[in-house]
Amino acid sequence: MSKPIKILLQTTISTTEDDWNISRFSLLRDYLASVKDDAGNHLFQVTARDRESDAQGNDPVLSNLGNSDFDELWLFAVDVGDGLTKQDIAGIEAFNKRGGGILATRDHQDLGCSICDIPIIGVAHYFQTKNPDPDETRHCIDDIYTSSISWPNYHSGRNGDYQKITPVAPIHELLKNPDSPSGIIEFFPAHPHEGAVGVAPDATNGKVIAMGKSLVSGRTFNLAVAFESVKDFEGNQLGRGVAESTFHHFCDYNWDADMGCPSFVDEPPGNTMKTEPRALENVHTYMRNLALWLAHKV
Repeated sequence: MSKPIKILLQTTISTTEDDWNISRFSLLRDYLASVKDDAGNHLFQVTARDRESDAQGNDPVLSNLGNSDFDELWLFAVDVGDGLTKQDIAGIEAFNKRGGGILATRDHQDLGCSICDIPIIGVAHYFQTKNPDPDETRHCIDDIYTSSISWPNYHSGRNGDYQKITPVAPIHELLKNPDSPSGIIEFFPAHPHEGAVGVAPDATNGKVIAMGKSLVSGRTFNLAVAFESVKDFEGNQLGRGVAESTFHHFCDYNWDADMGCPSFVDEPPGNTMKTEPRALENVHTYMRNLALWLAHKV
């Protein structure tokens, strides 16, 4: 029996009850922990934690991630710009250089912009005041309903609703779904103000794999960028990576709005993630694909 893939689910904030702390990703954690192979063996071993700080202000796990036995880091950047120290970034970089797979995701405007300093995958994230989208025509408000939030803020739907995605041809392994009539992932959780991701011109190993469409402006936007494993200039075989436009694709509240949210979220929720049977199945399949792909198992 092969060993289970060890996954670290990590936020960039300390445990704060009225915020997007790691407990608000419990459905993801429980789903991954439940997945088994055909022989009944668990495929994944999941650790879920919020950020902690040692005497120097560094996160003791992230700053030493290169020396850990984790296979993957799923990083939910829910901070306002101060979620990672230089030592944390160095630990994540060392982890990637030894082949560790990384999912890095954020949200609207500058929320989660601490991840910009992570090599390769950080540059794929566009914020308002840090690493803005090179396409200046996108420096504009999309979601017109939540006036306190500025660009990038693509409105793909209500929290608790699904969005129909457009997989980019050729269809990436992450978006294949043999249990779907179409053979592909069709649904992601929606969010009223998603952030922005893209591929830098020199990132030859990166590819936009899925796009969404704003329900306000009708404009298309990138949902996910996948990075293949390549060797860097030092000869290290880098792990695979995925940059995603919002951590709300992974949140309890966006899979099932009855799970609740922090008090500062005041947009009315939807419920089509629950009323469309294929939606949650698609999301589960994507999460399984992601966990296997980052570990080079597909």
